[in-house]
Amino acid sequence: MFRPLALFIGLRYTRAERSNRFISFISLISMIGLTLGVAVLITVLSVMNGFDRELKSRILGMVPQATVVSSEIISDWEGLAEEIKKDPEVAAVAPFIQLQGMLTSNGQVSGIMVTGIEPDYEKDVSIIDDHMVEGSIDTLQSGNFNIVLGEEMVQSLGLQLGDKVTLVLPEASPSPAGVIPRFKRFTLTGIFTISPEVDSLMAFIPMGDGATLLRLPEGAQGVRMRLDDIFTAPMAAEKAAALAPQQLFPNDWTQTHGNLFGAIQMEKAMVGLLLFLIILVAAFNIVSSLVMLVTDKKADIAILKTFGASPRLITQVFMVQGVVIGVIGTIAGTVLGVIFALTVSDILGFINQSFGLHLFDAYFINYLPSQLRLVDVVLITGSSFILSFLATIYPARRAAKIQPAQTLRYE
Repeated sequence: MFRPLALFIGLRYTRAERSNRFISFISLISMIGLTLGVAVLITVLSVMNGFDRELKSRILGMVPQATVVSSEIISDWEGLAEEIKKDPEVAAVAPFIQLQGMLTSNGQVSGIMVTGIEPDYEKDVSIIDDHMVEGSIDTLQSGNFNIVLGEEMVQSLGLQLGDKVTLVLPEASPSPAGVIPRFKRFTLTGIFTISPEVDSLMAFIPMGDGATLLRLPEGAQGVRMRLDDIFTAPMAAEKAAALAPQQLFPNDWTQTHGNLFGAIQMEKAMVGLLLFLIILVAAFNIVSSLVMLVTDKKADIAILKTFGASPRLITQVFMVQGVVIGVIGTIAGTVLGVIFALTVSDILGFINQSFGLHLFDAYFINYLPSQLRLVDVVLITGSSFILSFLATIYPARRAAKIQPAQTLRYE
């Protein structure tokens, strides 16, 4: 791309001399700005990718990705599940019964969303079995009235594995003593931990026991689906509901958690755009440093032209310096960005634990996730190279237009 002579002269101009130390300082600032811009952009986008991954794997691994719920109990839910599984987008299905209530133990009371499940099916659609810290969901067999709770809920109620906890339903039952709320004692046989939000809100009981509490016949209220592609959830739910349009009603994660996912995507785009401005500012610094260099080297340019140097050669001479700044700054920024992206979770986790800052209490996870993606690195690196190259065009063309006679007249 560059002639050897242009490369030689351009590289010499990148070295600081007494007469152009200030210009070299501006070039150094441009290089540092480019390095920081690339490094910060790679690191921040990796963190946003981490939040996106955690949302999909943790939150959407627990809440239903797509469901069909019936207005009546589904006695033959196995047959319905087999029909739904014929959809190639559906990876697995599981029946459920859902109820809301309050858990009380040791004088503490907390609201809870309880899901009645079949453990063998639930393992295929949920990540709960992979995040059990004590006990097992296999203990959720109908008739035993066992319950599995999140770690946050267990700590707030002061429970241990094997303790009794009372589930109070909002429905009231008439009795000789008057109207009293319906309640049932359960045994804690499992503890899971997913995220503070999930751990404090969700509980699991056997599906048969859920039907008993709600005084429903044996069966399921709905069927939950796990999909190969979560973005096909609305379509998959509609297809499943079409199997019995008068009885089944579709629902999917975009209606329950779509706002959270959309907020993360928008935040990633806005933060990326704002940080990209750092690279843009560094590119403008390259322009200013090259313009000052051209002004300082007018006499050299005039002498080169009198010896027969073509405008193309002069253009390449001054493009070399801008490209060198861009290449060094981009490579250094990429290396730093990749290192930070791979270690930022451990670094901030150590700081958070050492100083007790509780930095992540407001989020749906209790640590800072990070996921480095090759496509982001390539896009950021390529953009930085292109901007650095474009920044050299105007100063280099300006240098090529210098007239030797007019310049040397004043030297």
